Amino acid sequence: MKTKRTLYLWLLFLIGGLVVGCDVDRPSPMDAVYVSRSDILAMNPDLQQVLDYYAGDEEKLRAAEFLIDNLPYHESVAFADMAPQHLAYELFGTGRYSQFRARDSVVRRYGYWGVDNPYFLSDIYINPNFLIDNIDWAFKVWKGQPWCKNVSFEDFCEYILPYRVGNEAIYPWREKIYRQFQPIIDALPNDSNKQKPEYIVTVILDSLLKRPYYFTGEISSGIRVGPGIVETRGGSCLDLSDMLVYVCRAIGVPCGIDYLPMRGDNNAPHYVNFVKGSDGKCYYFSIFNKMARVFPCSLLRDEYGKIYRLTHSLNREMLAQADCANGELHPAFQRPCMVDVTSTYAHDKSWNLRIPVNRLKPYSNLKAGELLYLCMSNRNSWMPVDFSRLKNDTIAFNACHGGVVYCIGKYDAKWKKLTMVTDPFRVEKDTLLVTYYTPAKDVEDVTLLSKFGMVAEPFIWRMVGGVFEGSNDAGFKTVDTLYEITEVPQRLTTQVQLSAEKKYRYVRYKGKDGSFCNVAEVGFYSAAGHEEPLRGSIIGPADGDRGPLSFKSAFDGKTTTSYVHPTAGGGWAGMDLGKRIRIGKITYTPRNRDNFVKPGDTYELFVFKDGLWVSQGKQVAEADSVVFRNIPKHSLLLLRNRTEGVAERIFEYKGGKQIYR
Repeated sequence: MKTKRTLYLWLLFLIGGLVVGCDVDRPSPMDAVYVSRSDILAMNPDLQQVLDYYAGDEEKLRAAEFLIDNLPYHESVAFADMAPQHLAYELFGTGRYSQFRARDSVVRRYGYWGVDNPYFLSDIYINPNFLIDNIDWAFKVWKGQPWCKNVSFEDFCEYILPYRVGNEAIYPWREKIYRQFQPIIDALPNDSNKQKPEYIVTVILDSLLKRPYYFTGEISSGIRVGPGIVETRGGSCLDLSDMLVYVCRAIGVPCGIDYLPMRGDNNAPHYVNFVKGSDGKCYYFSIFNKMARVFPCSLLRDEYGKIYRLTHSLNREMLAQADCANGELHPAFQRPCMVDVTSTYAHDKSWNLRIPVNRLKPYSNLKAGELLYLCMSNRNSWMPVDFSRLKNDTIAFNACHGGVVYCIGKYDAKWKKLTMVTDPFRVEKDTLLVTYYTPAKDVEDVTLLSKFGMVAEPFIWRMVGGVFEGSNDAGFKTVDTLYEITEVPQRLTTQVQLSAEKKYRYVRYKGKDGSFCNVAEVGFYSAAGHEEPLRGSIIGPADGDRGPLSFKSAFDGKTTTSYVHPTAGGGWAGMDLGKRIRIGKITYTPRNRDNFVKPGDTYELFVFKDGLWVSQGKQVAEADSVVFRNIPKHSLLLLRNRTEGVAERIFEYKGGKQIYR
């Protein structure tokens, strides 16, 4: 195996010249907290060529030293077949393949999808010629672009100079992307706007958005796809953020990625791009913004607890604050190439959080000085987003944003386990009021309609404004409105009782303008009180009958299939009943992601108590709701579908309703 890996490395050297031909048994520096420049040069003596090359140019020498000093804190795949992952991205980026079809196609061709048994190699063993080429191209744009005149050397090093954005395989990308996008910039008028990096970002976004891009969270393997994302233009929010970084840095725009370790209302991290503006302020932007392009950071509307800016350099100050061996830190903070920018986004809503020691659980056995973690929810586990040490009678975390649920945890490095040592608590966004979820002795019955909040159901809002209509001519030239939807559906199936006396042969659901007529299921019932929905010939617009997204899906009896009209402003789904019938009831189900309670599925409810999620029992849903009895009040709850699906979110039960957090 050693011979095979060395051969792979030699092939990489021959093909791209990016990695020094070296024995893979050389020591890895990734377990060390700090690695000195002398140790780096000892492990890869060829890097001295870079320092010698720039010996007569002070700025380029400092830039080379910056990159070399931070080589130990970056690595990439050196030995792995990346073709399956790249093919998945290419297929998905065509727009003709869903993420699942793309993965299935790759599996049929290669036998697996993703990256099989990757071997990571430290950037210490990078080829010096590649570093020199990267430095020269970075300086070319920094010194040559009109918007770079106010870009400091420090910002240049962090946000223009780096040769990589993550753990992607490294190969040259600057010249190709520069030549692709620089002509767009050259065509701009030579006015004051051309001196503003934030304006150049809007031009780049306008150019990129002339072609479609595709979003999914389903094809990422944990290894970044690399600069090829500029061409494939499809992937996760991180992939698409990477795309913007490559383009911006290739033409000299100081750009990077700001990172939400965990969203405050969802079980996922999130990424946005930022640019250092001509006024010295930071602005955020995203490929997902279709209207305005660049925003002040204070306008970010995501729920978050902490936001970090990904950097190329190691945050030594953060490690010094941790003051422990690297292996004792939770993996989220080992080798932290990031800085806390929460206050940049939250401004006056950035709170210094203080948790009194009497909130610690007796079983935690904590001592003064112990390292503790501020955590946020990720399904039935917790994700650290900050750390601090227990001092005197307080645990203090600086620059926290409110509106989210936190919990304090302790990390056991030996067992690689995180244990919660407080009850979960919610911090109000505007007041810093802290509310603890401590299960009470008093109990109540809870009626549950879903396992995830509406933030995970982006389509249900489209039903508001939709109407149900009746007519006695096939073309619906004359119609009567039977019912208009005025509220967002809160459950799988909404029932509406009607009192109309008129009879109709033709009935339909018509989506509002802009809704794509999104609906999963529609039922019309006779006023005679029949329990089964009326049957007839399914009808709809000619352009609405397309495969699984057809208007026929609205009447197939399946709440997981939906009608999606090809245009935003059109679409309806109806039925020819064959004769005139008086309609007494309508039922409807919005297009959804299968997070509502569904009849026949088994559900289990959990209460968070004493650091654990404690089961309150299981039951099979007989309708689109489940009732659990004798549940402690003031608890943090989690409902899991044991039949299928893994998406679920914490909530509290208040006023007879689920309130997701």
